[in-house]
Amino acid sequence: MSLSMHAASVPVFQQMLAALAGVLAKAEAFAAERKIEPAALLQARLFPDMFPLARQVQVACDFATSVSARLAEAEVPAYDSGAPTFADLQQRIAETLAFIAALDAARFEGSGEREMVLRPGTPKERRIGGQAYLLAYGLPQFFFHVTTAYNLLRHNGVEIGKKDYMGAY
Repeated sequence: MSLSMHAASVPVFQQMLAALAGVLAKAEAFAAERKIEPAALLQARLFPDMFPLARQVQVACDFATSVSARLAEAEVPAYDSGAPTFADLQQRIAETLAFIAALDAARFEGSGEREMVLRPGTPKERRIGGQAYLLAYGLPQFFFHVTTAYNLLRHNGVEIGKKDYMGAY
């Protein structure tokens, strides 16, 4: 039995986004307990040329949404990416989870063989098969941003570990 594109994507995004929501809840509690301004964590960066925590979370959600939508041939919803609070990020994760949960698994059928166009109409336009799009592009991008968000919080003293990162599986 082969693994479907839906099974290789949506449940993975759901597990990791739920875990990310838990990590953010611990970060918010950490800031409150230690009387740290939440913006200090939300705007924390590992290096000046990297996105801050808040943007890492937003981009992780963007990848979960856009990869799932493209594989299911659904419209990619747009989200506000302003200067968020912890509550805004939790809302963004919840909206992402609701969106991907609503995608019918049948819509993913054949997506592994479909051509995906990345950055259409730009000099960086690239065409890639659906399976490679998910496995070599979408999931690695998603995990990069989830991992970076985790690392930013861990680096700043939030007491989280691998179990928090992985979530329930």
